[in-house]
Amino acid sequence: MTSSRANLTDFEKSIVDKAIEAMQFAYCKYSNFKVGAAVVCENEEVIIGANHENASYGATICAERSALTSALTKGHRKFKLVAIATELEDPCSPCGICRQFLIEFGDYKIILASSTSEQIIETTTYGLLPFAFTPKSLDTYEMESEKRNHTDEKH
Repeated sequence: MTSSRANLTDFEKSIVDKAIEAMQFAYCKYSNFKVGAAVVCENEEVIIGANHENASYGATICAERSALTSALTKGHRKFKLVAIATELEDPCSPCGICRQFLIEFGDYKIILASSTSEQIIETTTYGLLPFAFTPKSLDTYEMESEKRNHTDEKH
């Protein structure tokens, strides 16, 4: 599952580098756990984000959500790749909230990286969150609900 940055394309390596560079913007005075993210939008624009902690821990925003919300604010809705970097030698997976946030926008590549080693993990949003609740779940519910209501009206 873990492999080396050497296995990435030059473009993917550059995105990992941007995620690592984004770590410098982290505001993490409570945990000192820096995280950086770089999102590649459908049009190839790259947008970075970092984690930003708060004394009220629940108000903290993770790097992945920071980058995605910046992209969303610029009008982007489709993404090709997100690279996420931490200082851990073994790449770290996003938290559950971030996994749910990432999958909202479909299935695309995720690269988990380390700023202190060459280790990476390549996966997808669906790989991070199998059996996810997605917008498709709501579409399916609406369709099934309509079908049930139509059947009930006949009886």
